[in-house]
Amino acid sequence: MAETGASPLPSPPPARSPLFRAEQFVWLTARVLEQRLFAYHFLHGTPDAVEAALDAYRNEDGGYGHALEPDLRGPVSQPLHTAHALRVLDAVGRCGGQRIERVCRYLTSVSTADGALPAIRPSQRGYPTAPFVPVVDDPPSELLATGPVVGLLHRNEVWHAWLFRATDFCWQAVESLDKSHPYEVEAAVAFLDSAPDRSRAEAAADRLGRMVREQRLAALDPDRRDAYPVASGYAPGEHHFPHDFAKSPESLARAWFTDEEMARSLDHLAAEQQDDGGWPIRWRQWAPAPALEARAMVTIGALCTLRAYGRFVG
Repeated sequence: MAETGASPLPSPPPARSPLFRAEQFVWLTARVLEQRLFAYHFLHGTPDAVEAALDAYRNEDGGYGHALEPDLRGPVSQPLHTAHALRVLDAVGRCGGQRIERVCRYLTSVSTADGALPAIRPSQRGYPTAPFVPVVDDPPSELLATGPVVGLLHRNEVWHAWLFRATDFCWQAVESLDKSHPYEVEAAVAFLDSAPDRSRAEAAADRLGRMVREQRLAALDPDRRDAYPVASGYAPGEHHFPHDFAKSPESLARAWFTDEEMARSLDHLAAEQQDDGGWPIRWRQWAPAPALEARAMVTIGALCTLRAYGRFVG
């Protein structure tokens, strides 16, 4: 019998609804972290539960490892793992305090000479790694790794000495982009959406949006995907759509697309839910475990994007 005054349990999603089917997929296939993230987003789960699951991936150096980013296996800390951890902490409103101070110390310790982040450090060598992720001895700074981290820290009003040079790197990288590819553009958007200088961010985003359309980096008509090129090195059919760049209506990238283009993109995203309740991954699959773990992440991301645009209430 429930105690007097206890909070009522959340109502489950209607049976066979897209959210119910996704929930069954998550309970069946996902890691504890993604199970708790799903519960936080859609079942009134707690930030504490998510943080406790995330702690299993944290290392003594303040970074994160242990295949938090599924395509990088092994225990060693990597910038891409740490960026993933920051996305989780941001999602549950816990991107601050001593935990983030430790993260910033780790970021400082692994930065390149120009103060930014490489995607993969050579310590990854010897552990299973996706074949499309190169491990080199002297990795360069990359917007792909640095932009999302800097954006999230600014979004949460974190101030640390590491941020100054890393922010300068991101501005230079974004404003000098000439020919790009979708994942790099997504990293640029992650930076611009939270960069403190809003007028400069809006101007950079406007230029970037024109480039995306000129280079046909977004498949504006999902029914005619063959009319849009797939970037070099991507998997066959690894197209990107408007919702991949503008994950919420508040993103600067939303202005790149008409209402009709965004509606088609969201219709396509909703229709991608598979019979097992999960969403597919579009990038190259190289081993069963990383693919399964990534599908739970992609499924939660798809649901969050659809909800952000008012496609359902969860």
